[in-house]
Amino acid sequence: MDITRRYEEAKELYKNFGVDTELAIEKLSQVSISMHCWQGDDVTGFEGAKGLSGGIQATGNYPGRARTPKELMDDMDMALSLIPGTHRINLHASYCIVKEGDRTDRDSLKPEHFKPWVDYAKERGLAIDFNPTFFSHPLADSGLTLSHPDENIRRFWVDHGKACLKISEYIGKELNKPCLMNIWIPDGYKDIPADRYSPRQRLMRSLDEILSTDYNKDYVTVSVESKVFGIGLESYTVGSHEFYLNYAATRGVLCLLDSGHYHPTETISDKIPSLLLFSDRLALHVTRAVRWDSDHVVLLDEELREIAKEIVRCNALDRVLIGLDYFDASINRISAWVVGMRNMMKALLYALLLPNDLLAKYQREGEFTKQMILQEELKTYPFGDVWDYFCEKTGVPIRENWYTVVKEYEENVLFKRG
Repeated sequence: MDITRRYEEAKELYKNFGVDTELAIEKLSQVSISMHCWQGDDVTGFEGAKGLSGGIQATGNYPGRARTPKELMDDMDMALSLIPGTHRINLHASYCIVKEGDRTDRDSLKPEHFKPWVDYAKERGLAIDFNPTFFSHPLADSGLTLSHPDENIRRFWVDHGKACLKISEYIGKELNKPCLMNIWIPDGYKDIPADRYSPRQRLMRSLDEILSTDYNKDYVTVSVESKVFGIGLESYTVGSHEFYLNYAATRGVLCLLDSGHYHPTETISDKIPSLLLFSDRLALHVTRAVRWDSDHVVLLDEELREIAKEIVRCNALDRVLIGLDYFDASINRISAWVVGMRNMMKALLYALLLPNDLLAKYQREGEFTKQMILQEELKTYPFGDVWDYFCEKTGVPIRENWYTVVKEYEENVLFKRG
């Protein structure tokens, strides 16, 4: 297979529309996507949690789940070795690494509990993003955390948020790379509530208290993430999109859009240019919802391409912080990482290879027939040959060849975990 020859032919085809494939590859090589640690162990963490809560489910029992920090790090190493580029890792607070006998609860977590993760990232030149964990804990069993009417429980979760801010600051400072700390809570009610206002009032007060913590914004960027509903919390979500959109705008933090956290017929691609008009930056959690927030592995589908197009068309590759968020326990977990990460990058490359200025010109001039024809024809242009060239250039396997490496790792490592 002559990768270079095929690339050169593709390069000439795209040049006919003024698209510079070399520039597209250069821009793509600068993109850093945040790879979520929780795909590797089914969101279990290292606290000894008995099960998931907060409307979260990881379905399947494929063998080889990571059970220890070392196993999880090894699996992440394997995945990252098959993904072109240099990326970030995304941690939840429940992935704290504590010494035996340490009974520190989440409200008292310290930077030292994440030093092994910082060391891991330093050795590999990675950055780290961070998330407080407001689920899978006895004090979250009611479905309420930062909006809880019990002041003692609410205080516990506020203190957890404050502790996570200091941990995020430590991570950013140690790695000299800003850490995105994203706040998501499961809070809501199964049936129609009698009072929608007060829980949101308590949530606003809790968030304000967390953000009152003295932290260095050079090292920490805070985002807030909405959700439409969760299992057991179907009728009302305290942290709705409208709540967080206004909270972010008035508090100087980022709004994070999760592509699975909206109504089934609602997409986030159209929201991206609107938010970028009013915000310097925007954060994303990219997942794939099948009828609900089911967190399926990201595929190269229409919505993923639309998300990538809006990021590129808004010239916002450096303004949109992209992270992935899914957990599939029914298939090889490393493959799930690799498929999702590579697909996110493929979508961005596809968008970078579009003659976006020309298409916009057709729109301005009312040439909608030309616009539609070109958009459709470009779908079968050989962007895959440019992708293969990019993979070969960055030293990772092309096409499906990476799966051979995963299968060998599965036989030699994953299947032996029991």
